[in-house]
Amino acid sequence: MSNIKSAFKEKAFIGFLTAGDPSIEKSEQFIIKMIEAGADLIEIGIPFSDPIAEGPVIQAANVRALSAGTKLKDIFELVVKIRKKYDTPIVFLTYLNPVFKYGADRFFKKCSETGVDGIIIPDMPYEEKDEVKEYAKANNVDVISLIAPTSEQRIKLIAQEAEGYIYIVSSMGVTGMRSEIKTDLESIVEAVRKYSSVPAAIGFGIKVRKTCRRSNCRKCNCKNNRRTW
Repeated sequence: MSNIKSAFKEKAFIGFLTAGDPSIEKSEQFIIKMIEAGADLIEIGIPFSDPIAEGPVIQAANVRALSAGTKLKDIFELVVKIRKKYDTPIVFLTYLNPVFKYGADRFFKKCSETGVDGIIIPDMPYEEKDEVKEYAKANNVDVISLIAPTSEQRIKLIAQEAEGYIYIVSSMGVTGMRSEIKTDLESIVEAVRKYSSVPAAIGFGIKVRKTCRRSNCRKCNCKNNRRTW
């Protein structure tokens, strides 16, 4: 079992950044600032040339990180540096291509060695989870499942096998700030709760406290940041 559970003792706040934007050194400073400010879990985005789930802001961050020469080895070294000071859960957000190019077995072993607790892979459908499940389980890395407004009948299947936490996508489209979230998130959370006791985390488009209130998520305790849970 990973260390992710420790982040969800009550309400939890998850901070996100793209590693290497503008540099690995700055990323380390930013992560430390987030942890010291009270972030319960840190999501680290692995820069990729085709981040299909991301809006223009994070796409630009990926371009800057890649232009700075950021490599996967640099990001693993970044995690090692953070782990020397903090035990805050860390989750990678990446795409399948970097994992397979590095080698899935090697990738998840490295996650375990450096202290990565989980992984989110937006372009990996639930039905293809077995592509990495064996390697992740062998190295105690949680594969975080995503549930979108379009999941509907698949919610039960996804929730029952969820581990770490369930990433509930707040609205259709890509990441980025929204002035309004019209998705009935409360109904989605209630549906998830029927089938799983794993913590649920809401992301995509959370801009300010008012945004979250408009989404009818009464239990949220969000602040002025990208993701709140």
